[in-house]
Amino acid sequence: MKAIDINCDLGEGFGPYHMGDDETLLDIVTSANIACGFHAGDPVIMGTTVRAAISRGVDVGAHIGYPDRAGFGRRPIQMDARELAAMTLYQLGALHAIAHAAGASIKHLTLHGALGNLSFVDQDVADTVHGAVKSFDPTIRILTLPGTVAERSARSHGLPVSTMFLADRAYDDQGLLVSRKLPGAVIHDPAAITDRVRLVVTEGRVTSITGKSVPVEAKSILVHGDTRGAVDIAKLVRDTIRNCGGTVAPLSKIA
Repeated sequence: MKAIDINCDLGEGFGPYHMGDDETLLDIVTSANIACGFHAGDPVIMGTTVRAAISRGVDVGAHIGYPDRAGFGRRPIQMDARELAAMTLYQLGALHAIAHAAGASIKHLTLHGALGNLSFVDQDVADTVHGAVKSFDPTIRILTLPGTVAERSARSHGLPVSTMFLADRAYDDQGLLVSRKLPGAVIHDPAAITDRVRLVVTEGRVTSITGKSVPVEAKSILVHGDTRGAVDIAKLVRDTIRNCGGTVAPLSKIA
């Protein structure tokens, strides 16, 4: 069984407000998707999270989203291509400066909330973001859902790509995420999460919210740092991978 990365959205507080137990999660996961100050995060939190990740050998990645702190980046914002590209570069540049000062570099990128969901289905959004990433650093790895517009777009731009599975989110029959507005979209039950991860790791598939078997190829498994019980979920994911005969390691070590 090959090694699998566990990635997690971190650094999503703001000022004195904290979101999730980042310190504990960084002892479990292997890649950190660090909020870059738009949907969440600020320069101090970004720096603290970067240094904490480095000290544990966890990969540093950028987690970019729309400028929507009040909505936690989960509301789509209409932008033209120039605005979206500039927004992408702004967030990458901010994290790059902080990571570089700490002796690290950005290894990967994930898109947050509404921006991520749009990238799965909207060619223009995906191409604009990936074009900006390529112009900034063509070695940054794109983490996204398999079989989506986003995956195809990233590959067409010559960017390295790794596909991922979201342990705590329900899937529809097309392999996309079920809207958080619908019941059952976020999964908290430990037994259900364990079964889902085991199925992905051993058989490369997930059962959709309607009961359909959907193929999923995943080099990385995502745990949302803001999900209730995120630490326990991360432990479940790690332990399930190991119980299936696999190992866990950062994408930079296995991709």
